[in-house]
Amino acid sequence: MFLYVLSALLVCLILLAGYFFAISPGKPRPVVDEQGRPLAGSLSEKVYIEINGVQQGMFIQSRDVNNPVLLYLHGGMPDYFLSEIYPTGMEEVFTVVWWEQRGAGMSYSAETPPETLTLEQMIADTLAVTHYLRERFGQEKIYLMGHSGGTFIGIQAAARAPELYHAYIGVAQMANQRQSEVEAYKYMLAQFKANGNSEMVKKLEAAPVTLEGGIPEAYLRVRDQAMHSLGVGTMREMDSVVTGIFFPSLMSRAYTVPEKLRFWQAKANAGVSILWEDSISTDLSEKVPALDLPVYFLEGVYDYTCTYAQAKAYFDRLDAPVKGFYTFENSAHSPMFEEPEKMLEILREDVLTGGNRLADEE
Repeated sequence: MFLYVLSALLVCLILLAGYFFAISPGKPRPVVDEQGRPLAGSLSEKVYIEINGVQQGMFIQSRDVNNPVLLYLHGGMPDYFLSEIYPTGMEEVFTVVWWEQRGAGMSYSAETPPETLTLEQMIADTLAVTHYLRERFGQEKIYLMGHSGGTFIGIQAAARAPELYHAYIGVAQMANQRQSEVEAYKYMLAQFKANGNSEMVKKLEAAPVTLEGGIPEAYLRVRDQAMHSLGVGTMREMDSVVTGIFFPSLMSRAYTVPEKLRFWQAKANAGVSILWEDSISTDLSEKVPALDLPVYFLEGVYDYTCTYAQAKAYFDRLDAPVKGFYTFENSAHSPMFEEPEKMLEILREDVLTGGNRLADEE
């Protein structure tokens, strides 16, 4: 009987492994026309290039390779795989480059020297990728979009070399992240008290977040669970990191099995993010008080990963030739996945024209 059960278990494991490899060809889906055929002049590829001595991967998608280029900087972990479930439509108007940064996703390598995982290196890598894209697509300037932790790198890269970019777009913009974490802590504690979740109240009260005391490790261990259970994490309608992020990443056809393993190995090594200590000790309104190019902030009102209030306060202080702040009333941390139609309208009507007609009224 034991051998029978063991044999059945092995067969199940073999079948499961076979299925896992079958759904992991490592190729992004092509851009197609109305009949489902690959569209002439489009682009959908995964490419690895050497960036400042390290092989790094990226996905590039465009309905028309003559579109302006948009370089997307992810936050704590790459999120291209979410675009397979929640299409952004950005490839309709841009050649979108979903770059997976040094130490993250398919760019992770255990051989990457830890001492190179610094803010300065990330900015240098961003500028190097920018130059690669300018040369490859024959464009003098490109667009730069940061999301969450990617905004911490992106806005500083834009400040350093504004001549390389048409505009900077911050989605869930970081500002004063330490203050943001205090705001998130207070909000969640109040919400859990109001809905009677005594277990979460106990966990949060045991790990208070304050400007003076900092951000305890015990809080970070419960942070994602708390945010997602209240609908103030990655997305308003995403209530679990496991079902909303982990499983979808495993099901993505764009990654091979080894790439998927590296993806989560990278996340385990990085914690909240590679630049977490830098981000919580920096007030960007002081470090980058002005930008010499158009700036757009796109913010979900339910975002407590990088709070709406802190993003708005930074925006109001930021000096730039053109500014636009856009509130997404039904979004948390990811407006491009949660309200893609509104996002695409803003990109088309304001960002591409260098205007701010659709921005919130002052």
